[in-house]
Amino acid sequence: MVRAFAVAAVLSCLASLGWAQTPPAPTATPAAPVTRPAVKKPAPKAKIARNPPVPADNGPCQIGVIPALGDQFVVQKIGLMVFGNEHTEVPVNWGFDDIAAARVRAAAPPGMAVRRLAYAKGAFELYYNPPSRLFRSARDDLTTIVRQIAANAACDRYVVLTTFAGALPGTNQTLNGIGVLNHGTSLFSRTILFTNISVLVFDGQTFAIHKSPFGLEAALARMFQPKERNPLVDLDNASFPEPASEAANSAMLRDRVRALLSENLDKTLPAYFKETPQ
Repeated sequence: MVRAFAVAAVLSCLASLGWAQTPPAPTATPAAPVTRPAVKKPAPKAKIARNPPVPADNGPCQIGVIPALGDQFVVQKIGLMVFGNEHTEVPVNWGFDDIAAARVRAAAPPGMAVRRLAYAKGAFELYYNPPSRLFRSARDDLTTIVRQIAANAACDRYVVLTTFAGALPGTNQTLNGIGVLNHGTSLFSRTILFTNISVLVFDGQTFAIHKSPFGLEAALARMFQPKERNPLVDLDNASFPEPASEAANSAMLRDRVRALLSENLDKTLPAYFKETPQ
């Protein structure tokens, strides 16, 4: 925080005013009083405009946050047969990236300078929708994107949050990103929320990816999909949006999935900071 101190001094001088005495007249008529000129009051001190406070996203940076969860909510149905499967991405404005950045700030050790980095729309297109080519490395693509976003940031570390496609246990189906799933038949099915989020920490100098404190990414996926019943995860089947586009109008789905995302990030992020030197 840069503080600017300004001191202004206003000096004013009052002139000493005199008057000439008139010789007494031969008569007893008293001399006319002399009127003193009006003394001007000093002008009020001008207000000095202080420099605006430095935003939190400027200055030194120890942790740069790059949330790339996007603004899509997946509505997915998986039946016993392939023809019963449905997958729809519904545009929403539920602030997933804002939540991710806020939870990183909350998980960071006290006094650590955390800055959220902005990036152009479509910056992660190469990562999420890569062109078909041989020998593609998703991590190399992501590293290239992070280098471009962090070009002038000069942070010690970068915490990057993306979505990924996690396997649905017991099936060959995947759940991609953040959304709601109905799994089963019309007679017996289960509706759940899911948040498949990947957290990666990049070195600020080499952009090498730090080893995950949870080992394999599959272990992280299991953390985001706990086996025990979670009141935020399990929904009534009647809550499943039909048609899928109705999901964008559901305050219940919005609030529940935002709370689930916050809860899961709060469980996992502290471990990354234990592995991150201050």
